[in-house]
Amino acid sequence: MTKQAILVTGGTGKSGGRVVSLLRERGVPVRVAARSGAPRFDWRDRTTWDPALAGVQAVYLVPLDGELLTRPFVERAAELGVQRVVLLSGRGVDVPGYSGEANVAGATHVDGERAVRDSGLAWTILRPAWFAQNFSEGIFLDAVLAGELRLPAGDGAASFVDAEDIAAVAVAALTERGHVGETYELSGPRALTLAEAAAEISRTTGRDLGYVPLSPEQFVTELTGRGWSLAEAEDYAEAVGPIRRGLDAHLSDGVQRALGRPPRDFSAYVTAAVAAWRQ
Repeated sequence: MTKQAILVTGGTGKSGGRVVSLLRERGVPVRVAARSGAPRFDWRDRTTWDPALAGVQAVYLVPLDGELLTRPFVERAAELGVQRVVLLSGRGVDVPGYSGEANVAGATHVDGERAVRDSGLAWTILRPAWFAQNFSEGIFLDAVLAGELRLPAGDGAASFVDAEDIAAVAVAALTERGHVGETYELSGPRALTLAEAAAEISRTTGRDLGYVPLSPEQFVTELTGRGWSLAEAEDYAEAVGPIRRGLDAHLSDGVQRALGRPPRDFSAYVTAAVAAWRQ
């Protein structure tokens, strides 16, 4: 790998996998950080950090939720000569009470943002709204396939952002000028309730999909009844809480600012993701 190599943590995930693909399309040398990779990378095994960072010029950093490992990793990256870091953070980092006490990702993102700002590296921070791909690749997929979204989101709305847009902004920040010191708030162009999102998926796929709003207590009881630990169930309920409390409906201009174009609409995402629901 040359000094111009880019390390992508979370390189097989929803945003990281797309970042890897876009960088390769541009002919940029990429190193995918994964436990099955070569060299192997494991967030919890610090002996794997140096081989992954060796010869790397920039890092797309997807933190490990629930752990405060971003700071020591970024500090080590700076010591090894990394020059630029693009951090995937989360919406609401700067909103008191947004994540709630039970959500483990909140502390990870708060400390992670401070770490990159303190690092002395050229940094860019991405704060995406809920990923649209959660319906086709993530935590909502099983519910979509079962025909019923049962979530403690009330009648709140979210401005779901396409992971394709997140990746495009990340690649721009990793490879182009003009993004250093920017915090990009990323969302789609409109907000949808869970009922509206389900209806769009139904119309496009022909699959019956409904939304059932639950109270947080009902949701936790259902999850623990299916074998989830109480802590995991409460964390999931808390993660959905901002939608219910009306904190995720606002639109953000980060995609437009970073790429000079509007974000992809949810309907375009649904059309592109149809194959995921034809099972």
